[in-house]
Amino acid sequence: MMKQFRFSFLSLITASLVVSCGRGLAPESELEVLAELTPGKWAASRAGTAGVDRAWVRRFGDQRLVALVAEAVTRDPSLVSARERVNRAVILAQGAQAPSLPQASIALNGRRNQQVFTGLPIPGTSGPLQSISTNAGVSLDVNWEPDIWGRIAASQSAALARVGAEENALRAAQGSLAGQVVRAWLALGEANEQVQLFQEALTIRKQTETAIEERFAQALGPEGGTASQLRLARTDTATAEGVIAQWEAEVARARRQLEILAGRYPVGEAGGDASLPKLPAKPPTGLPSELLQRRPDVLEAERRYAAARQDTKVADLARFPSISLTGSVGRTSNQFRDLLESDFGVWSLGGNIVAPILSGGVLKGDFLSAGSAERGALADLQRTVLDAFGEVEQTLVADQHFEERIRLARKALREAEEADSAASRDYADGVDTILTVLQARGQRLDITSQLVTLRRQHLQNRVDLHLALGGDFLVQGK
Repeated sequence: MMKQFRFSFLSLITASLVVSCGRGLAPESELEVLAELTPGKWAASRAGTAGVDRAWVRRFGDQRLVALVAEAVTRDPSLVSARERVNRAVILAQGAQAPSLPQASIALNGRRNQQVFTGLPIPGTSGPLQSISTNAGVSLDVNWEPDIWGRIAASQSAALARVGAEENALRAAQGSLAGQVVRAWLALGEANEQVQLFQEALTIRKQTETAIEERFAQALGPEGGTASQLRLARTDTATAEGVIAQWEAEVARARRQLEILAGRYPVGEAGGDASLPKLPAKPPTGLPSELLQRRPDVLEAERRYAAARQDTKVADLARFPSISLTGSVGRTSNQFRDLLESDFGVWSLGGNIVAPILSGGVLKGDFLSAGSAERGALADLQRTVLDAFGEVEQTLVADQHFEERIRLARKALREAEEADSAASRDYADGVDTILTVLQARGQRLDITSQLVTLRRQHLQNRVDLHLALGGDFLVQGK
């Protein structure tokens, strides 16, 4: 009998393990629901080369920037938090498979009882009849719920989909952080160039102011020696000093921003004398359909929608009957030493079916709520995709406009340089007043400063384009 029981009990455990191996898998991609939203090509660009430029950070040509991005990705507290969200999702996914596995426990118990039988005295003794008994036992208990309808597997699939969502959320956060570091670097580069530009302008304006003071002191005619022209020159000098102070403050702010992004205390030393790099090559745009496969925010939204669909399935299957099987094997005796003897073995097998009949509307409410969440997740996915397409189109159009604006600004700068040179010659020859010289130099300085800002904006738009296209990136040492 014991051998037959052992065979039956082991068969139950083996069958449980075999059946439970068919646990849930991550749900398939749901991107096909976006077919109507996906155009065949970009409106603002011809069909480009497919692929992702993972080296886009390095293409700015400064190893210090690459090192800062690597440091930020490693140390930034927000990314540490995002990684922990991934870890929690993995733990929850591992826990979601537990109901599909046999649950086993071992128990050791002992009991000693005394029972008094009042009204039944034993002749020759005083007091009522008493009985003292001892009971000891050890058992191995197994409980298993076969996933006949696939409810547990659907729950596992939902949990795995959420793991994918958190992983893509982490990727999106890493890309966003890399973009922030590069933008702060570009802001520092612009600020450094503006400081240098206005310092050079300040030197020239001080020289002009000195020349006018000398003319004023010698009273060399109305064109060069009036008090009003001297005050104009001094105003220009003071203005340049004020602009320098403004850009120096921007330098300090950008350096500290870089340090904060890198997870450091902001002491204002990062970046040093960084300047604006040359414009890197435009990244491969590929096709809109390819964008859906590489944008981490789109993939995150898709995984959340997939999880919501599985949640709806779980809520629907919760209305079906559940079946559970139980088994126990052990030994029991009135002496602990007998627990080592096979003759005192006991066993049991059982099963039950539970079907919900009345739940007060809870199951129906859960199903309707899950369906609403699924529709909301689909809407969120559609909005994320539209925003992604919009970002690409906008940055592509902006890139074209920046190229044209920079071309026109450089043309205007050449004209301003010629006007400045001509005004200086005319003033030296006594043909024109210092006011014309100051205006020409001021216009030249303004255009030069605007060109620096345009270059920074163009570079920043190129960063936005990389991120809009879902561009991943390589960091130092990887």
